[in-house]
Amino acid sequence: MKFKTITIIVSAFLVTVSCKNTSKKEVKEEPVQEEEVTINFQNNGHELVYNLVEKVGNYQKLRSKNDVTYTYTYTTPDGKADISTEKYIFDGELSYGEYKQHQRTLPQLEGTMEQGYDGKEYWIKTNGKLINDTKALKRVMFSRPTNFYWFTMFQKLLDPGLNYEYLGEKEIDSKNYDIVKVSFESKNDKPTDIYQLYINKETGLVDQFLFTVADFGVMEEPLLMQLEYEKVDGFLIPSKRKYKKSTWDAEVTDAPWILVDWSNIKFDNNLKREEFVK
Repeated sequence: MKFKTITIIVSAFLVTVSCKNTSKKEVKEEPVQEEEVTINFQNNGHELVYNLVEKVGNYQKLRSKNDVTYTYTYTTPDGKADISTEKYIFDGELSYGEYKQHQRTLPQLEGTMEQGYDGKEYWIKTNGKLINDTKALKRVMFSRPTNFYWFTMFQKLLDPGLNYEYLGEKEIDSKNYDIVKVSFESKNDKPTDIYQLYINKETGLVDQFLFTVADFGVMEEPLLMQLEYEKVDGFLIPSKRKYKKSTWDAEVTDAPWILVDWSNIKFDNNLKREEFVK
């Protein structure tokens, strides 16, 4: 087990101890108090992921923003697209999406579609009316936490119950990468997702990663996701994404990309929890 020690300064203030007259004060500087926090890394891969998260903005920093809104656009190679306004409250992972266009997600439903998770219950509406269709609700139970997870993925790579494996180095298009495999502890031997991160040695950011989708049985042939970042309110957000089928060697084929774009990203919108209730 590898150890890393981070020293955090918790107090360094001037304290007033007496007043000699109405215009002057005698002050005494107290010594700086320091607290040492030790982080236990499983291996070098774990430390690389930690450094990545610190660079893009950790979950504590994210939660300090309370909530986020943005426009989500998902376009498939045949030109079909979903366009939704996404809203999340980080405390409790509340999630809401209003789809003005849903040619890919539940296209059989007509009109404006709303999906929500209020911390306890999933729900779906079209044109303001609740729908109790079991298949539609199952899709909501997948898309609400999935959309939330993609937005917070890097921060959540430090969640408990994750395993890290450093796979070595690789050069791709004249760029050098550290490769880290991240997997989830399995419950009842149920298949779980795998992420294989390609961390740019120069920038410390993930330029691309391989991933599986266990919920849909996509395990043998991973998908390759490539990223572009933008800076928003102190965070580095991978707001432009594209992905397609690949191999575990991250080979890029001539197959067309699926495109994902996050735009108009705004934090700390003073969202109310009532907005997520059906």
